[in-house]
Amino acid sequence: MTQSPTSFVAAMIQMRCGVDPVQNTDFAVKTIRAAAEAGADYVQTPEMSNAVNRARDGLMASLAPEDKDGMLAALRDLAREKKLHIHIGSLALSVGEKVANRALIIGPDGDIRARYDKVHLYDVDLPNGESWRESRTYTAGAEAVAVDLPWGRLGVSICYDVRFPHLYHDLAEAGCHFLSAPACFTKQTGEAHWVVLHRARAIENGAFFMSAAQAGHHEDGRDTFGHSIIVDPWGRVLAEAEAEPGFILANIDTALVTDARARIPTLVHARKVPVKVIEA
Repeated sequence: MTQSPTSFVAAMIQMRCGVDPVQNTDFAVKTIRAAAEAGADYVQTPEMSNAVNRARDGLMASLAPEDKDGMLAALRDLAREKKLHIHIGSLALSVGEKVANRALIIGPDGDIRARYDKVHLYDVDLPNGESWRESRTYTAGAEAVAVDLPWGRLGVSICYDVRFPHLYHDLAEAGCHFLSAPACFTKQTGEAHWVVLHRARAIENGAFFMSAAQAGHHEDGRDTFGHSIIVDPWGRVLAEAEAEPGFILANIDTALVTDARARIPTLVHARKVPVKVIEA
């Protein structure tokens, strides 16, 4: 474990989840253990860590509410055992007739420090014929969430949220040093936008941006981009995975946030002004 109060080792766990939460949990536990042995203090898993399943009925049948979710229980035990901060990028959790896409931050005592439900739902039609309607299955969150870690403040988001820059500006204004958008990003959109969006959000806010991702061809037929990534406040990529499951590591120094924001103080200079429309 690191000793500096402003620096730590972050690990992004890249997964290729199937439809069985038990198998996904086994992989997550094994890989988080390996990351901890490599020196990680903070570990993040991707969106939908417990199940990736496009079939609504099958997904619903495999899920449990938060207090009965097997992966959450296993990772709370693991956090306690390894004295880790574990950021579950998200779990699919049953909430009545719909599903919450919920991130959970677990402290080294095993307690849940924060919860965040994905605010922006992915309802899109892609040029290659893929069509997604998350709103049919998922409930949307209604608030942004920031949580204090020993080394600074973390802004929590999920996947599609990364396309909405105002969310991260608000989180940065709320004092966040680290931003995150763990994802199940499609291969098509990921190839075009994933790295660019992460570098842009990091630069705009003078913050670290780190996101674990799903990767590869999944049991439910989808293809995800992978490329779990850690970007520093100057927009430099510190670590980036490719398309296979595993993990990446990077040293995170919160002092770089102060430095980047002093060099280019966009948070201080930002102004909200009305738009004047000149009609034709």
